Amino acid sequence: MNKAYLLIGGNMGDRLANLNEAINQIRVWAGTIEKISSLYETAAWGNTQQPAFLNQALLINTTHSANQLMSILLEIENKLGRKRNLPMGPRTIDIDIIYFNDDVIKDKELNIPHASMFKRNFVLVPLVEIAPDYLHPVFNKSNSALLSECTDDCLVHKKIEF
Repeated sequence: MNKAYLLIGGNMGDRLANLNEAINQIRVWAGTIEKISSLYETAAWGNTQQPAFLNQALLINTTHSANQLMSILLEIENKLGRKRNLPMGPRTIDIDIIYFNDDVIKDKELNIPHASMFKRNFVLVPLVEIAPDYLHPVFNKSNSALLSECTDDCLVHKKIEF
């Protein structure tokens, strides 16, 4: 069984409904969800002229390889109306693999651990909630340490409603 940490997020349409549907689809097609973080809201990162995002981190157990999992996640994004019109643009749903076991994968289709995760509070804050001591396989630092060293000034707000 493989363990994968995912980040899901979106900023178009009914953000909460989109995240919930992504979670349902992940359960059906990708694997068993072991942990789910709280909901977090943050301003858009990179292309800031768009609505705020809701994000959650997940830990799943899966029988799929990393590449198979990525294909499944892309299909889920497509089912939920994801359009890739503008880099870092608005989206109904985005599902990223942050970690896959302790693997380091760099090929044309996949980059694990996620290449920019250590630079982004909106990834690190929910990830620290569910896996504070998990060690980044390249930096050999915990998620908590990565968050404490992160220079991203984007605020991440925990949401109450579910």
